Amino acid sequence: MRDFDRKRARGGRETIDVVLRSEKRIRKLHSQWKTKTMSFGSSLLSHSHPHDLCFFSSNRTSRFKLAAQVPDFLSADWFESRKKRPFGPRLDFSAEDAVHYQLEALKYNDQPRQDYGIEVMYRFAGFDPFQRSTYFGPFFDLGQFERFRRIFHHSTYRVLLGHKERKIMSSLFVQENKYRQRVWIRGSRPEEEEIFQFTMVQRVGGCWDGYWLTESLLHDTDTFSGGLAY
Repeated sequence: MRDFDRKRARGGRETIDVVLRSEKRIRKLHSQWKTKTMSFGSSLLSHSHPHDLCFFSSNRTSRFKLAAQVPDFLSADWFESRKKRPFGPRLDFSAEDAVHYQLEALKYNDQPRQDYGIEVMYRFAGFDPFQRSTYFGPFFDLGQFERFRRIFHHSTYRVLLGHKERKIMSSLFVQENKYRQRVWIRGSRPEEEEIFQFTMVQRVGGCWDGYWLTESLLHDTDTFSGGLAY
């Protein structure tokens, strides 16, 4: 009976020793995991960016971080890329500015390439390319740039291309967002003089909100009374 009790006692002590060793090993592993986690969190914080976004868990022993890098500077070629943008409407242009820059583009029409000035006019044009337009007076399908370009090479409108002199004859705001200007033009050919009227409209709403676009560019006479093949 005593031998049995001794064996049972010895078995109990061995079981306790195993449990204690297991608990000790678990505590050691937990300590190592905690140290690595804190070290990882510290390394992240040491490399943080002023615009990083951080999220922390409610458990203080663990820390999670999500970084979103937001540059606080412009790229080196940003200003150069702005200069390369095709010239056209600008939000800071007044109605007078918009007319002036279009006429300047037509004066130097072939700089830096052929019919570049007409391209500028097309960018300022406020018509819907999917509908017939009265930009030049009669209803024309101007959705294709080539058709728009050909009209500027018509015997009447070609005076604008490379013109030598111009003078503002009158200008007024018909409405708060509609402006008209009549301009006298002296062309590059002898005795070539014509008068044109710009009608500018300031858009309200949409992606062109606040921009002045050309509603029409009309000649003083009925230029296309005999029709036009364009």
